[in-house]
Amino acid sequence: MNLQRPNANDATRTTNRSKSIVPMSGLCTRCLDGCTGNCEVFKASFRGRELIYPGPFGEITAGGDKDYPVDYSHFSIHGYAMGANGLPEGVVGDPDTATFPAVDTETEYGWDIKVRMKVPIFTGALGSTEIARKNWEHFAVGAAISGITAVCGENVCGIDPQLERNADGKVTLAPDMDRRIEIYRRYHSGYGEILVQMNVEDTRLGVAEYVLNKHGLDTIELKWGQGAKCIGGEIKVNSLERALELQKRGYIVTPDPSDPLNQAAFKDGALKEFERHSRLGFIDEEGFLVEVQRLRNLGFKRITLKTGAYGLRELAMALKWGSRAKIDLLTIDGAPGGTGMSPWRMMEEWGVPSLYLHSAAYNFARKLADMGERVPDMAFAGGFSSEDHVFKALALGAPYTRAVCMGRALMIPGMVGKNIAAWLKEGKLPNTISQFGSTVEEIFINYEDVKGLVGSEEINKIPMGAIGIYSYSEKIRIGLQQLMAGARCFNIPAITRNELMSLTEECTRVSGIPYVMDDRYHEAMAILEGR
Repeated sequence: MNLQRPNANDATRTTNRSKSIVPMSGLCTRCLDGCTGNCEVFKASFRGRELIYPGPFGEITAGGDKDYPVDYSHFSIHGYAMGANGLPEGVVGDPDTATFPAVDTETEYGWDIKVRMKVPIFTGALGSTEIARKNWEHFAVGAAISGITAVCGENVCGIDPQLERNADGKVTLAPDMDRRIEIYRRYHSGYGEILVQMNVEDTRLGVAEYVLNKHGLDTIELKWGQGAKCIGGEIKVNSLERALELQKRGYIVTPDPSDPLNQAAFKDGALKEFERHSRLGFIDEEGFLVEVQRLRNLGFKRITLKTGAYGLRELAMALKWGSRAKIDLLTIDGAPGGTGMSPWRMMEEWGVPSLYLHSAAYNFARKLADMGERVPDMAFAGGFSSEDHVFKALALGAPYTRAVCMGRALMIPGMVGKNIAAWLKEGKLPNTISQFGSTVEEIFINYEDVKGLVGSEEINKIPMGAIGIYSYSEKIRIGLQQLMAGARCFNIPAITRNELMSLTEECTRVSGIPYVMDDRYHEAMAILEGR
């Protein structure tokens, strides 16, 4: 394992003074009285609770960097010298038909009424964080033109400054939610969908009723957790008035903005921001089944569930109860997670790591299938960013895994595209970009593709971040086609666990995927012996 430094990280903007570090504590081996910093203990000595979170809030996304004993890099992908699985019916595989551009990367999810996507990826829940709000147009349009699903995360209605509620406390107007749905739909072309996620506060606010009655959404997602943290979602607020407003709406706000001591600290400038927290959920089987049925009775065609890096008990609950409730998709998010606003040490040290959790999910799904029960369609999440990750996740969970949920990896292209537009306007293109040209048409390799999709007039209205996401999705799609062709899998259902090999025996123990030196050994011996 690589050296971990639990007392310093770029996410918290802290560093150790010494080159020699105590591995467990992260403290310098020689802590000097008079040191000017800047380790976490040093900085927390005067900034306290601020050091719990990465920052600056609203400007970054942060991902846990703990190096686990086993992860997806401990798999390698098989390639074969013969065969072709998953070609269209009636097509015989040969060098002219079994080419990598012929690989079909489309996937679908849903119990009865399916959703198809052009690429087996979709966005993580882009909710009430500032980075999601201010970049939503780039993210949503990019997802829509790429033919993938966009997930609008929790608390969007609850923090809307223009939120209006009736006498019962239910939302009657949420302009930011309206904006988010309408932007995605403007460029939706039949692939993917926009769905909205709900937590405790969203349920109390009547978010499901609002998005169904006003927008006719087909899908709603219940949330149990995520890979980055085991508490509800949070954001930071740098206004006392805003903090008090959110507290009146029923949110947990810390430090308590109604406390005169905290108000004085804020006025003095020592306390610079408040935290708005969601409540912890409390699940039970009967309540879950009742809630799913309630949402169906409202008129939703699909109900999905997002769960996080909890242990095996909660994973079994999600699968078993999801099967009984006939949910349409179960997204399983492993640690360490990456988000714009989660406690840093929780991201680093909490939860079941992705490979372990996903391996257990496959075992549990197979158990249900062996018992004659239908397994919900699954998606895996937790640190994926490239086409080989997508392939490995689909293979590990085959035949139950339909897609991969990507958090930061699908946000970054949106932010890059947005910034390219700003740098072009300012005439300040960095060399990393200007080496490819000085116009949008020259810089974005997929500009003409997007223009062909939306038209020569609409292309001028498309945010540059959306073209960034489309370009990234195309890289994933084509790279996935190449890996699939090499494994002789010409559509997503053709991918099986046989396409993977473990590079360590520990990975085999965790995942059940054969060790590379044992995999197909008997077949090899039979060939050598002429059997």
